[in-house]
Amino acid sequence: MRKNAYIGLAVLVVILAVMPFIVPNSYYLDIVIRMCINAVIVLSLNLLVGYAGQISLGHAGFVGMGAYASAVLPTHLGWHPLPALLAGAACTGLLALIVARPILKLRGHYLAMATLGLGIIINIVIRNEAAWTGGPDGMPVPSMALFGFELVRDIQWYWVIAVILVLSILGAINLIDSPFGRALRGLHGSEVASQVVGVDVPRYKAAVFVLSAVMASVMGSIMAHYIGFVSPDVSNFFHSIELITMVVVGGMASVFGSVLGAVLLTALPQMLATFEGWETVVFGAILMLCMIFLPRGLVPTLAARFTKGG
Repeated sequence: MRKNAYIGLAVLVVILAVMPFIVPNSYYLDIVIRMCINAVIVLSLNLLVGYAGQISLGHAGFVGMGAYASAVLPTHLGWHPLPALLAGAACTGLLALIVARPILKLRGHYLAMATLGLGIIINIVIRNEAAWTGGPDGMPVPSMALFGFELVRDIQWYWVIAVILVLSILGAINLIDSPFGRALRGLHGSEVASQVVGVDVPRYKAAVFVLSAVMASVMGSIMAHYIGFVSPDVSNFFHSIELITMVVVGGMASVFGSVLGAVLLTALPQMLATFEGWETVVFGAILMLCMIFLPRGLVPTLAARFTKGG
């Protein structure tokens, strides 16, 4: 299993290495960068939903917390972007830790509604605190500087985000094959059985919830610095639905399914640009069709058929 994952990672590294040289212009490079950002966010959500079996419909709220931390702290308090990113991740992790125990006691649609409510609360706070966040209009985000080097060009951002994607996938592969990952898969299958064999179910669920939230926050910060602007839409309900759709389409409990789902559904709005307002309908239809015909997602379904055929 791990050998196949490393082979897949090696193929992805090759693709990422040649991508800047084959995209025709900066517009397509921008789309590829957004695909990579979404892939890491979706991977974080897949750890929670696909591997641990804990549904979340408010994941965009964590993305928004990271994005606005990187906008508000440097703009209003004069923080350097990197400490602001880390502070945003720490605050997001703390919030996730505080709410994890009560929320993750719920199951099924009760858990979905609780996480949805959390995401809505975060979005409302961002919209209402206009003095700090710019309200519904959003606010500009200062450029990111690393080790005295300012990231301003798309190609610079591409290499930084590509490295983050590769490291995130590598970390996820090793995490899933670790005792922690096996415990997550166990509680996904049966929480009662996991408790019987000695797994501290509440602790593991809280840990993966915090990890997922922190990863989303970090990528929200990076996305905000890359784009140079942030609005409340980054934390709204539709964005959460986009993320969960990417997980389902690519494949739950699949690392590379997260990447494929992010790639396909990041490109889809570009193809639907002439049909403004129909994105929600299309995302809903895709989610419905996948649940009916591909309940395991694209990558697990194709892998199973390929293995069976071999």
